Parts: sequence; structure tokens; C-alpha cells
Amino acid sequence: MGDEQIPTIGRCYACKRTFRFTPASVMTAMIDPETGLLPGMTVLGTVREPTPEAVARSVEEPFCPDCVKKAVDFADPPALQFDTWPRGDPDRD
Repeated sequence: MGDEQIPTIGRCYACKRTFRFTPASVMTAMIDPETGLLPGMTVLGTVREPTPEAVARSVEEPFCPDCVKKAVDFADPPALQFDTWPRGDPDRD
């Protein structure tokens, strides 16, 4: 009974929707409140070495399960399926 954590209600950093979560099991990411990005991430989406100041001021922000699923689906898209062209009659070619 002492191992259970009390559920918390908070906002998803990505979609801003309020959801209920257990702090030990929710997906979180360090976000620099000054830039609104991950430490070391640029506004162009490139990655650089984060400054110690950015790491020091970063805070853990939660992400809801729907946003985590969307991110996983986006990172690993299904393979494209292409229809094959119908072959002509080999006797007519």
C-alpha cells in the first residue's frame, strides 16, 4: 500500500489537454522554459550541445498517452504500399 503513488492531474505539454497520470509512469521530457524547446534543440530542429544554463533551468514536463502514441507513429511510419502495374499480354508485345 505504501508503494502506490497518488495520481496527479496536469496538462500535456504538447496538446495542452488536462489528463490524469501517475508521476512515476508518465512520459516526460526536459523543457527549457526560456525557449520552450528541449535543451540543445534549435528552432530549426537541429541539435547542438546544450549549455549548462539551459540544462539547469529545464523542467520535466508531462506528455499524455495520445501524444506519445502520435509521436511513436510519426517516428515509425508504415511502409508505403504501391500497386503493381498490369503487365500486357507478352504475345502482343
